[in-house]
Amino acid sequence: MTSLFHRSNRRTFLTLKAGSFIAVTALFLWILGFFWFATSLPDEITDKSQVTDAIVVLTGGSDRINTGLDLLSDGQGKKLFISGVYQGVEVQELLSLSKRSPQNLECCVKLGYQADDTRGNAQESMTWVKEQGYSSLRLVTASYHMPRSLLEFRHAMPNITIYPHPVFPEHVKQKDWWLWPGSMTLILSEYVKFLLAQVRNWAEDMQANLIG
Repeated sequence: MTSLFHRSNRRTFLTLKAGSFIAVTALFLWILGFFWFATSLPDEITDKSQVTDAIVVLTGGSDRINTGLDLLSDGQGKKLFISGVYQGVEVQELLSLSKRSPQNLECCVKLGYQADDTRGNAQESMTWVKEQGYSSLRLVTASYHMPRSLLEFRHAMPNITIYPHPVFPEHVKQKDWWLWPGSMTLILSEYVKFLLAQVRNWAEDMQANLIG
């Protein structure tokens, strides 16, 4: 009886030890992943001269919309799609707020009202891109938001060539993020959302493969 009791205690101890090791390892990898994520955020714009069929802007800051309008004005895309716009906002109003001439750009700007998150942005943009028959786009969003945006967009439209075009909000101290609690919290939040999106997309792909 005593021998059985000791064996049971030993098994419990080994199980707890193994569980603790797995938990500590997982936490270490999670922290390592966060530092990788934070230090690998885009800090410059690549492929600046590459012309694409479309320019897609994700709402969230005036700098994003102005960047998209600049790209459209410079002929970097045939049309501009702004995803995640509030209901009731019209193209003319948006151009006026951005101090642009509606007569020059109104024909080439399309607003999307359905999206309320990044995944929704990708789905809404995919529908529009397919309707237009386009095969490439330049994606405009904040640098800290770009990894998750690319993840969602490439999952939603794997056959479309996507060029990232990050913008760099002044309030986000990307270079020295660990010195700024607000920037660190923002980047940490994006990292968690990025991981969750990865897991969800992986699960959906696995389910699709099993069904198929």
